[in-house]
Amino acid sequence: MYQELEAAARQAVLELLEVSKIKSGEILVVGCSTSEVLGERIGTGSNKEVADAILAGILPPVKERGVWLAAQCCEHLNRALILEAEAARQYRLEQVNAVPQPKAGGSFATAAYEAMTHPVAVEQMQDARAGMDIGNTLIGMHMARVAVPVRLAVKRIGQAPLVCARVRPKYIGGVRAHYDENLL
Repeated sequence: MYQELEAAARQAVLELLEVSKIKSGEILVVGCSTSEVLGERIGTGSNKEVADAILAGILPPVKERGVWLAAQCCEHLNRALILEAEAARQYRLEQVNAVPQPKAGGSFATAAYEAMTHPVAVEQMQDARAGMDIGNTLIGMHMARVAVPVRLAVKRIGQAPLVCARVRPKYIGGVRAHYDENLL
């Protein structure tokens, strides 16, 4: 089961990285309910091994491209984010004092905290250029404007629905305006 979760997460993130055109130094936010992955109601069956498997699929491709991972905590830490200290500095995000645990922050955020070199928690951001929502964790609040849905070949990771997004510049100018197709 863990190998299947890792493979699905890797396939999904590789496709999202390609479609979103996210660049080195930009942020990818991931929210993941391991409860939902296991077919349970969100917040009822946190599972660290599931989180480790999903993170093992996501983190290497993200690091290879120089993209920062921001792992969303659960509502018990007010959906704070775990990311590398250097990313927090680069984006001028204020560090808060919280260390995620499987039942207070979530298993995925805990796995990310343990896997990062210099992890920190930040309370909020609106800078993510792409996002993965595994199990209806509501990552949209962390995305830059304008977020648009991305439909991937991978529709679920385990039993959890997968919803992804990318951002694009907003349209301005009305009916006479012309737009750069490369930014759509």
